[in-house]
Amino acid sequence: FPIAFHSVDFGRRLFQAPGGSSKTGCMGAVRRCRAQKGVRPMVQRHQDIRDAVAQLCGQYPGEYWREKDRNHEYPGEFVRALTEAGFLSCLIPEEYGGSGLGMSEAAVVMEEIQASGCNGGACHAQMYTMGTVLRHGSEEQKRMLLPGISSGELRLQAFGVTEPTSGTDTSRIRTTAVKEGDTYRVNGQKVWTSRIAHSDFMLLLARTAARDAGEKPHHGMSVFLVDIRKAQGKGLAIKPLRAMINHATTEVFFDDLIIPASSLVGEEGKGFRYILDGMNAERILISSECIGDGRWFIEKATCYANDRKVFDRPIGMNQGIQFPIARSYAELQAAALMVERAADMFDDGKSCGAEANMAKLLAADASWKAADMCLQTHGGFGFAEEYDVERKFRETRLYQIAPISTNLILSYIAEHVLGLPRSF
Repeated sequence: FPIAFHSVDFGRRLFQAPGGSSKTGCMGAVRRCRAQKGVRPMVQRHQDIRDAVAQLCGQYPGEYWREKDRNHEYPGEFVRALTEAGFLSCLIPEEYGGSGLGMSEAAVVMEEIQASGCNGGACHAQMYTMGTVLRHGSEEQKRMLLPGISSGELRLQAFGVTEPTSGTDTSRIRTTAVKEGDTYRVNGQKVWTSRIAHSDFMLLLARTAARDAGEKPHHGMSVFLVDIRKAQGKGLAIKPLRAMINHATTEVFFDDLIIPASSLVGEEGKGFRYILDGMNAERILISSECIGDGRWFIEKATCYANDRKVFDRPIGMNQGIQFPIARSYAELQAAALMVERAADMFDDGKSCGAEANMAKLLAADASWKAADMCLQTHGGFGFAEEYDVERKFRETRLYQIAPISTNLILSYIAEHVLGLPRSF
């Protein structure tokens, strides 16, 4: 299998989480339940990748993630392990040191990370941001960046698009990049820029022409590849933004930052289209994470419902407990099929905007309903940190809003698929 050249050899090289690989507490109970009850992954494709990812993730149990979440620490050890195993470079062509795999395989990687109780939010951006460089970057930019990402020497984890005043109306961003000879001068602010403190480069969307200067409002925006190592302290400032989930998110300030003209990706003024090119990949990968989250919640609830006894009987005997779990399973299974379809269309080079959006909508809804069901099944224990339910509950809630809200997806389907009048 192609991934093997990255030495995914867990017999000889076993990744160890800090403090050992203890599987005590609730995650140990989940693993025992899987063995006893045979809870199966919902989609069986690429089983060799699934097994390898699950084995790696097994070395980072709930205790590891609870500590990182409690202290708002970046899971560097976990990300390094994924990188060394070759999983984070699976979409990079082999000529640049990657595995040369497709979106279908990448989606499986992200699904299994979440299904194992881990958090792919620490590293998922690297998979979809590099697509902009692959499709629109110069050969020099690709040679400079992609082999380093494949080897783990470099990270492209940060994506600077959202601003405090523009929100989802990207055409109204105010960050500017003004051409000055063979450089650009950047000024402005970004918000919710996650992982920039743990990244070497960032993709930045900035205005190179006024909003009213082009034929359409989204014209006049350009994408830049910014070397954070050189820029920080020289016009680039990063301010941590603590949030309810541990995604290492920040505010970023640009104050007369000078970057070389060679930082421009593709053509000036076409940045919005370049960003859109990567959004289908982003939505498919995030959808896969939601499927993984849903699997985790369903397995967790099933195990607890079988083991927990009240009034001298397992609570899982009660239809009031059974039916919500069964419904969540059915809804997640259906969402997983849409994610599969979107990934296959992406790999076939077909237009998949509608499918990627519907996959994101259905998977995010299914995982959120599964999270609510799982918490309800656990009762008071669902709020206990040790059970990991409350952490995963918070993490999967994000995807009702990011990277695109469910309401905007519904607007897209209404207008672009069904032909209804534009609502905004």
